[in-house]
Amino acid sequence: MSQMDFELKQDNSGHWQLQVDNELHSQVVVVRAFPIGAPDEAVSILSAAGHELLWLPHPLQLPAAQKEAVLAALQTREFMPEIQRVDAVSSFITPSTWSVQTNRGFSQFVLRGEEDIRRISGKTLIVADEHGVQFLIRDLPALDRHSRKLLDRFL
Repeated sequence: MSQMDFELKQDNSGHWQLQVDNELHSQVVVVRAFPIGAPDEAVSILSAAGHELLWLPHPLQLPAAQKEAVLAALQTREFMPEIQRVDAVSSFITPSTWSVQTNRGFSQFVLRGEEDIRRISGKTLIVADEHGVQFLIRDLPALDRHSRKLLDRFL
């Protein structure tokens, strides 16, 4: 089956539906295969039971309407703000309150312990707050000097 032979749309309740091979699948979930390492590659559309219905190896190369629907479905499911600057840290002993600028605006959260900062690669970190919200630092060396200095105290 060609990846062009599908339609992804929301129903009146806001749930996503997938029409593929003349079959309608309700309450589907669209997920990235590699959300941090390769966020623009490989997307899977899963049934409500978690079974893969459709694999899209290059979602950004889809026709405009399909691409927009896939990206909209991803955005409704994903929430991982990207830290662009660390403004302040209340203490270098945890728990501490962090004030940060993200791609979604200003945020303040409590870091319970240093183990809540996970290194994904040489330059990528995930910081989890006390409520389990994960913040991404995609490129640690690209952060400003002040932010790197504050982060160095925890790494």
